[in-house]
Amino acid sequence: MNPIRVARPIALAAVAALTGCQTLEVKQPTVEQTAEIRKGPEDRPQRSITGFSQALRCMDTLMLDYGVHDVTMLTEEISDETKKLNAGTRDMLISSVSDMSRRSRAVRLVAFGKDTMNVISFLATAQSQAAYKAVPLYDIKGSVSQFDENLIKNQKDVGIGFSPFVNLGIARDAASSMLALDLSVLSTADMSVLPGVTSRNSVVILKQGRGFDGDAAFHKFGINYSMNLARAEGQTQALRGLVELAVVELVGKLTRTPYWTCLGVTDPKANEETRLEMFDWYHSMAATRVELIAYFQNQLRRRGFYDGPIDGAFNPAIDEAIAAYRAELGLSREAVLSEDFFYAFLAADHAKVKRPAQPVRYTAPPATAAAPSPQVPAPAQPPLKLSVTAPNQQTRFTRGEAINLAVAPSQDAHVYCYLQDEANRIVRFFPNRFARDSRIAAAEPLKVPGAMRFQLTMNPKGVTETVSCFATPRDVMPALPQALVGTDFEPLPGATLDQIRAAFDKASGGLLAQENFHVQAR
Repeated sequence: MNPIRVARPIALAAVAALTGCQTLEVKQPTVEQTAEIRKGPEDRPQRSITGFSQALRCMDTLMLDYGVHDVTMLTEEISDETKKLNAGTRDMLISSVSDMSRRSRAVRLVAFGKDTMNVISFLATAQSQAAYKAVPLYDIKGSVSQFDENLIKNQKDVGIGFSPFVNLGIARDAASSMLALDLSVLSTADMSVLPGVTSRNSVVILKQGRGFDGDAAFHKFGINYSMNLARAEGQTQALRGLVELAVVELVGKLTRTPYWTCLGVTDPKANEETRLEMFDWYHSMAATRVELIAYFQNQLRRRGFYDGPIDGAFNPAIDEAIAAYRAELGLSREAVLSEDFFYAFLAADHAKVKRPAQPVRYTAPPATAAAPSPQVPAPAQPPLKLSVTAPNQQTRFTRGEAINLAVAPSQDAHVYCYLQDEANRIVRFFPNRFARDSRIAAAEPLKVPGAMRFQLTMNPKGVTETVSCFATPRDVMPALPQALVGTDFEPLPGATLDQIRAAFDKASGGLLAQENFHVQAR
């Protein structure tokens, strides 16, 4: 046999195969056809990402700025209704929330099973387990709701043969799929869905050949976020991106923080989706005015413009604080909670707003309308005092007995209470998720637990515990180290009452009252 005659057809086949490779272009047509499906009325901005981890860190900082804390949530099993993915979606959500709360400690997430009756049973018994066990306020529920494989598919092949010597064939394929995740937040009080606190996002996955060597495209606020996928990652990595995006969106909507800034939206009024979001927030809160007024009472008190109650009612102090902050944002100086002020507030860089020397302090009107004589100077304010007592001056309790306390400042003040339990762990139990306002009026002592959904009880070991409460003339929580704020009813790692006392003393400039109540066994 002549080897030269055999080699020639093989060489020709190789050349033909290489030529065929040039014509087997399947990725670009698939990209173009998929783009036609996801294309809006105009081209969208493009951002290359490796995930939404930076957005999670941004939310951590944002929640610190907006004073978000004590957001407690359950998460049930997040099922895959498509039955096509094999991924730990709930575990992805848990790690995302953890990343988002590294510094702020704003969100505490409790993982639980998927059985609704188990959840209800847990909520019914949680508050009776211990002093630092309390009912979470919210529940995350949802599923992987959609996975459409091969939405667009292109395949091309070419073959050449020189029988019986050689047969060569080459094929290429590319396809796009769509994956969607739907999550909602429910109130644990009645397991009803909170209006507007939902996340519905999808991702388009482009794959080539046998693996997932392609990219994923997420869409939010008119922005395309493009993520490269390696063969080892594929659709699972795309799902992780969806989960991270959903966590940013859900917590942002729940806490009324401008989460879109963490997703690259620089001008929320120019973006149709964020403008509608702000519109919905404003009008839902303004429907009764109470929620809107309380929102700004909380925000302006945190930013040093206001020192008064967060009760959802106008008063001269909040009126002056609103007018002052409006002026700082370049708006008219008037006490109006208008829609444009709300938009400007959410878009503002609050770090650049200069704090006043002193906040406008609310003073309760006197019982009588008689005005003091202008010639007589106002009496000096007496030192702040604080009392913590149980009914009938009780200090000893049987094991497991419920403990009720009354905390009364000598004048209107901000009160913060901690418990040192039988294991010397320190937990903050006021203010908390059920009562977020630390301000207590002298005429209305704080009842613990009162209407709050937790209970203090004498520990079964009979070991003495200490309740330590602090009172300050102004709200000092924003100035406390975050490690000593923590999450309500959660142990503060390594904290001692002496450290907490020193932190309050520094934050208040020495204007501080402290009272301890020792819970002893009979």
